[in-house]
Amino acid sequence: MNKIKQNDEVIIIAGKDKGSVGTVTKVIGSKLIVEGFNIVKKHVRPNPQEGIQGGIEEKEMPLNVSNIAIYNSTTQKADRVGIRVNDKGEKERFFKSNGETVL
Repeated sequence: MNKIKQNDEVIIIAGKDKGSVGTVTKVIGSKLIVEGFNIVKKHVRPNPQEGIQGGIEEKEMPLNVSNIAIYNSTTQKADRVGIRVNDKGEKERFFKSNGETVL
């Protein structure tokens, strides 16, 4: 079970967007794409057969999991995540600081 999943609210703890809060749009192994952050300019070659015009486009690039922490909205800070088994026998993620379940 991954500690950070898609649609989680995260805070960036390292890099040019440090301190920014956003949502995870995609998980690619040990890298994550956060909506609206780590935007780079990518040069695209035109391809008339596929209808691609070409030029310079802005694109979201993945961030390493080590540079991201899950955001705890009750404490308004970055937090660590643990995994435990609940009463029904299912795994659940919880915040280490206050023990609340991650939604």
